[in-house]
Amino acid sequence: MDRVLASSLAAVEQFRTLGPLPSILLAAAAIFLTYSFVQSRRRSSNAVHTSLVTEKDRNVNKNREPGDWIAEEFDYPEIDPCPFPLNDVRPVPYRPFRYGEYQITMGIRTMPWSEWIELDSTYPHWQRVRKFRVRTRGHDAVRVLPAREDESVKVQGGAWAAKELVYELAEYLPRRYPSSFRVTRFPNDVPAPSIGGISLAWGQQQPVQTIEAVETGEKFDLRVLEGLDGVEMGEEAMRIHCRAGFCTPWVINLKTFIHTGTDGRYYFQAGAICIPGFWRMRDKIGMALDDIHISGNVPRFKEKLQTSMEKFFKRMPVDKPVIRNNYFMQTCKPSTHVANADVEARLDVEEESACDVDPEELGWSESTNGPEDTFLHGHGHAAQPAPYLAPSTLRLRSERQTLRRLPRTGAIVFGIRTYLFKIEELVREPGVADRLASAIRSWPEDVGVYKGRKMYADVILKYLDECAARDGKQVEGRGYPY
Repeated sequence: MDRVLASSLAAVEQFRTLGPLPSILLAAAAIFLTYSFVQSRRRSSNAVHTSLVTEKDRNVNKNREPGDWIAEEFDYPEIDPCPFPLNDVRPVPYRPFRYGEYQITMGIRTMPWSEWIELDSTYPHWQRVRKFRVRTRGHDAVRVLPAREDESVKVQGGAWAAKELVYELAEYLPRRYPSSFRVTRFPNDVPAPSIGGISLAWGQQQPVQTIEAVETGEKFDLRVLEGLDGVEMGEEAMRIHCRAGFCTPWVINLKTFIHTGTDGRYYFQAGAICIPGFWRMRDKIGMALDDIHISGNVPRFKEKLQTSMEKFFKRMPVDKPVIRNNYFMQTCKPSTHVANADVEARLDVEEESACDVDPEELGWSESTNGPEDTFLHGHGHAAQPAPYLAPSTLRLRSERQTLRRLPRTGAIVFGIRTYLFKIEELVREPGVADRLASAIRSWPEDVGVYKGRKMYADVILKYLDECAARDGKQVEGRGYPY
């Protein structure tokens, strides 16, 4: 890792000292640096971290009753700092599709701790979209549910987990992106904010008091949370998530039964969902995880996924986060104007539209799913085929999803980072056109319906086949999910 870092930084300095360069050389430099970083990530991901949870805590929570959780002490692994400033980091080129028969599985992999949150040069544009949606969508973007108690069920509210998550991110981000986030800490003579008697800091330091996002100049004072409680505290924590651009988290809590029960289902209790694209928080919040998938018409969920998912969530420990990738196709409106990520959006202008801020339809895929307010849950890709459907308006939409359990509240955080890749750019990579065409054809009929294949199949497959023919022989990628 040190040698990769040293050589990559040297390359950066060499390119900077050369002054203006032809675009092809700049592109080659960017590809090299991205490749070096991705390769070092893949090598570091093989490192094995031993369990840092005490054996006593592990045994208590392993044998807990549904809905119970004992706050755990947790000694976090070292976080490898990103070697570049964000404006030099290209988006990771995820290509999570394969040749061969389509398999319906959870598709989870071990997540290296250093790769929990992925940020890159698109961060300023993402921030514009997030701010716009928080301002215009209200509870469709940020919502925290109170504790639920009725005749058959108790479910812990999402507020305390939302607060814990803010402090977790405030510890992680300056370690991972030291040139992009700065923090100050509570003075030693001030009682440390805590949950379950456990400090909200990593290690022996005081918890973070303020965090500053250098790229945007915004500073967030976490002391505001100490004066709030309940849903108000949780939603303020979630708004900090959005304004700072941390991630797109769900917070999922265990169900507790008033009467003796054994199902131990998980409920979606809080969310900062600024980039949903294909679904709405109002349709899912408060639901059990299995009901979310069933009502969303996820193909073969009951037959292939439900049992293994329930077992996984029940057993998920604090020290073993996981990651998975998915992909869809979407259409966006043709535009002669591409939003400039370096120019701040006019968020104080009421007339500003989603098309101005988000021409690629990252926040909501209207060209694919129709207007957000009339979307019917479980029936995606419901828009009429767009007259502008063409290779130039097609995008690969890929979600990088992470799952980790928080040690103090026991809540599971589902973090979602969405990537949009232009199909016309993907096909320039050797073998990708043929591999993507093979993957689309491999979808069983129910998966094809779920992914909206009928909407774009004729256009995209004809184009991919033509590009694959120019490529020649089949080319394997660098390994899933790249």
